[in-house]
Amino acid sequence: MEAIRPVRRTLLRDRAYEAIRDAIVAGEIEPGAVVRDAELAERLGLSRAPVREAFSRLVDEGLLESKPQSYTRVTPLVAADVRDAAAVVAAMHELAVRTAVPRLLPVHIGAMRDANLRFAAAVREGNVDSALRADDALHDVLVHVGGNRAAAATIARYTPLIRRLERRRFGEGGNCRSAGLHDRLIDACADEDADEAVRVTAEIWRALEEQADVVDP
Repeated sequence: MEAIRPVRRTLLRDRAYEAIRDAIVAGEIEPGAVVRDAELAERLGLSRAPVREAFSRLVDEGLLESKPQSYTRVTPLVAADVRDAAAVVAAMHELAVRTAVPRLLPVHIGAMRDANLRFAAAVREGNVDSALRADDALHDVLVHVGGNRAAAATIARYTPLIRRLERRRFGEGGNCRSAGLHDRLIDACADEDADEAVRVTAEIWRALEEQADVVDP
């Protein structure tokens, strides 16, 4: 029975964090909603301790706000917060692209093209979950090949704040970024033109920052 070992506490914490984060990003737990550790622990089949740890991390990342001895609730979707997060994530993606382009192999280009086909199909079908997964898959190729762990960690930390806006805009009929911009990015990568790839990456994120300007107060 050596293969059967207790699940590590850190894994339970991560499981709680990912589940609650995803529910907030998806809008299943709406902005302003109060969250309770006991209730979510029961729903997740966990004890309260890993849920509390997840709450602390989500507060630090800006998805929850907490007043001691009073409440913990989902933060509102604030334009300034989204713009700030988008600016930071954009800079990290630009760094990843510049580093990755000279290292890309045909298999990486192929993976990006496949992801963009899935992205375009999901947008046409109105499938926000599939669109965002495909978008992540495309950009993750560059982040992975770039190999900068600090950039990757920063992107992972702040992207959920941005995803809330993207999901909302998609639901309102937006196109959740552009497959055409992705095509330009992939072509620049295939041509080993790092400067153009960075320019297109900046354009992709600039469009998202502009969307934040029309978030309701």
